[in-house]
Amino acid sequence: MKTYTYTEKKDTRSGFGAGLAELGRTNPNVVALCADLIGSLKMDQFIKENPERFFQIGIAEANMMGIAAGLTIGGKIPFTGTFANFSTGRVYDQIRQSIAYSDKNVKICASHAGLTLGEDGATHQILEDIGLMKMLPGMTVINTCDYNQTKAATIAIAEHNGPVYLRFGRPAVPIFTPENQKFEIGKAIKLTEGNDVTIVATGHLVWEALEASKVLHEKGISAEVINIHTIKPLDEKAILDSVSKTGCIVTAEEHNFLGGLGESVARVLAQQKPTPQEFVATNDTFGESGTPAQLMEKYGLNSASIVEKAQTVLKRK
Repeated sequence: MKTYTYTEKKDTRSGFGAGLAELGRTNPNVVALCADLIGSLKMDQFIKENPERFFQIGIAEANMMGIAAGLTIGGKIPFTGTFANFSTGRVYDQIRQSIAYSDKNVKICASHAGLTLGEDGATHQILEDIGLMKMLPGMTVINTCDYNQTKAATIAIAEHNGPVYLRFGRPAVPIFTPENQKFEIGKAIKLTEGNDVTIVATGHLVWEALEASKVLHEKGISAEVINIHTIKPLDEKAILDSVSKTGCIVTAEEHNFLGGLGESVARVLAQQKPTPQEFVATNDTFGESGTPAQLMEKYGLNSASIVEKAQTVLKRK
């Protein structure tokens, strides 16, 4: 089986910062807005090189979304930056009315998503944001897995015409995707070939899925691992082709199992190819304060849980 290794860990938010800085050099229409979290969103380099194309809005996220929508009318491509909770839950009305309904070319870039926000606790650890965003007509939803993929996605969404929600995180995670990859919105990436079980994962859970595939291989189970970086539009063909071969599937995400990747996959399977499915996700719960590692372990968002669910779903084939 194909195995993946890494030589470095880095936070995905830094991938966003690097991608935004590159866009600053190559696309004069790209502008950036932030809600008093420049350091957390790694926007410093873009600001240093393009001070006239940056707007510090302060702790006024709803206003930031309205300004971003307005900037698109003049042909600008605004990238908004704040924590995922403030990028979605706090400003849902503004996103729905001024961005999604109005079909404005705004890129909503959200850091510190999920449990891996860590010690800031449940009030900041949004686990509903993918569901909120994917239900908005016309909204593209992307959840990247490492530094390189986040940088590539940041650059790619500037070329996409329409609103985008780009979700990334705070902790340092393994870098295992190619440095100069081409990011294709809506195109899943098959990481390993397998015949027994399909594992589709998104965000921080992609690396955990690869680790789980190694353990399963040692147990004589052949797992096909697919990186679903785009939740919407979902690569339905990649999922259906894989389960046609394996006959069962595990979905893995750092999000509530209600409304996330797993639910989108379940809809596809129910409509086109009913298949046994197990979910690795939070179980309709809020988070709590703790280190990212402690929380991922407690809430079962790790390779061990993926292995367990894979073994469970195999019995249901």
